[in-house]
Amino acid sequence: MTNQNVVVPGATPANTVAAAAKPPVLFPYPPPRGGGASAAAAIRKKHLSQVELPESWTNSWLESMKASSPIHAKVAASAAAVPIIEREQNEHSAWIVRHPSALSKFEQLMRATKGKQIVMFLDYDGTLSPIVDDPDSAFMSDAMRAAVKEVAGCIPTAIVSGRCRSKLFDFVKLTELYYAGSHGMDIEVPKGTKYTKKVHKALSEKTKPIPGAKLENNKFCVSVHFRCVDEKHWRVLVEQVWLVLKEYPMLRITQGRKVLEIRPIIKWDKGKALQFLLDSLGFADSKNVLPVYIGDDLTDEDAFKVLRDRGRGIGILVSEFPKETNASYFLRHPSEVITVTSCIIIQTDGSLCAGCEIADVIF
Repeated sequence: MTNQNVVVPGATPANTVAAAAKPPVLFPYPPPRGGGASAAAAIRKKHLSQVELPESWTNSWLESMKASSPIHAKVAASAAAVPIIEREQNEHSAWIVRHPSALSKFEQLMRATKGKQIVMFLDYDGTLSPIVDDPDSAFMSDAMRAAVKEVAGCIPTAIVSGRCRSKLFDFVKLTELYYAGSHGMDIEVPKGTKYTKKVHKALSEKTKPIPGAKLENNKFCVSVHFRCVDEKHWRVLVEQVWLVLKEYPMLRITQGRKVLEIRPIIKWDKGKALQFLLDSLGFADSKNVLPVYIGDDLTDEDAFKVLRDRGRGIGILVSEFPKETNASYFLRHPSEVITVTSCIIIQTDGSLCAGCEIADVIF
């Protein structure tokens, strides 16, 4: 067995930045395009204070937000010249070689688990539920709930999410699982969380005039969803977030899938949560345990990196589009997560698994 299920060369972790007075330039991209300036300028003029924002910092976050948008990426690709499209197709093929489908390579994946205790870690949004415009409507299907319930009955299973633990449980409604909310910070109360309510209130006031902006208080972090915000308003949104965060140097901003996350500057993320849960289960130093982590977001990269650095574990990215990742395998959609978890259940029961037959049908 090769190290296909463990190490991904050249991968990079998720992008993070502290809310400092002079934030560094994170993404050396060209300035954002023009368009929709009048509407955005009206909002900007009405709601910005006299504080001057670092232009490079704002541009960096705008470009990062665009890069995280699959729709934006598809539009850019369609406008590109044919040679560029061909190059991207070649890059896509190369990406598939480095990160093969967990379904097409299921037998290889299962060989890595032989003689080991599997421990399953799952993200929620985009992994167990589809990505939707309204985060309060991200319900998992009955089929997915049944699959998760069944896998939790066979192997230790945890859900690690950016949502607060109580809201996560309201969505999943399964008592057989371990829950780690707020990127794992619900497991252990960190310093700095007392500021969350104040920040949520301030952000609510600042972002209320921006059409489509939606805030979510996740107890230990605040999520600013911009999935329904027109791109012409993204700059104003970033500026408003920064105006609030500059008053809280103990907080930082990280980016997920069409969401900005404001959380304490502490060494805690989904990777730390994974390690904490393994330790809590008594599996931290066991060579006979193989963690499997399935997620779709930038914040899941911290967990993928932990598995890669450990040299033991399987990271599976859920994504329809190639992206830089520390994961070793990929799945295209939550429906494929159901297939993989069902196959793992069959395999752990000692029965023959139809993983390859299922993969042949899907692909």
